[in-house]
Amino acid sequence: MIEIAREIAGGLFLASGAGFFLIGAIGLHRMPELFSRIHAASLADTTGVGLILIGLMIHGGFSLVTVKLVFLLLFMLFMGPVATHALAAAALQAGLKPGLPTTRKQVAARATRKVASHAAKPRKGRGKA
Repeated sequence: MIEIAREIAGGLFLASGAGFFLIGAIGLHRMPELFSRIHAASLADTTGVGLILIGLMIHGGFSLVTVKLVFLLLFMLFMGPVATHALAAAALQAGLKPGLPTTRKQVAARATRKVASHAAKPRKGRGKA
């Protein structure tokens, strides 16, 4: 009886973790700009991995594998948000602003305008002597 309850609980955690990954993939596809996509991916990734690892711990019982899964869970809970923050900071440093759409065509058009505006500006102090 306890084995069946453990199998059901582990399966529910695994299924809910897979559901979070699916919701995150849909959110990643539907969000209009980079920072919203990062947010959707980060939440789904951290929660989905956590639920799946908990389901595997319940399914596996208490053993050395469970201890390894606990360490993996702790690592993922700390490093997932750090990686997301690093990605968002790099995007801000590269010049992307929150709220601007980031489809390929729009990014290419913005980059073309930026290059054209830099090429049109006269350079000061580099005249012929």
